Amino acid sequence: MLISILILNAALVAWSLHLMQEAFDSKEFSLMLAGTLVALAAAAMMVVYFLIHNSLLYLSGIH
Repeated sequence: MLISILILNAALVAWSLHLMQEAFDSKEFSLMLAGTLVALAAAAMMVVYFLIHNSLLYLSGIH
C-alpha cells in the first residue's frame, strides 16, 4: 500500500515540477499556482497517510 502511495506522490511531484517549469517559461501565474497546489496535495496526502497509519496502530494496540 505504501509503495503505491509513494509512486503516486512521485508522479504528483513530477507533474508539479513540470507545471512550474511551464509557468516559468511562459510567465503564467495560473500555472505556477496550479503547480504549487499539486505539490501541496502530494504533501498533504503523505501527512494524512502517516496520521491514519499511526492512529490505526494506536487503536489496535500495536506500538
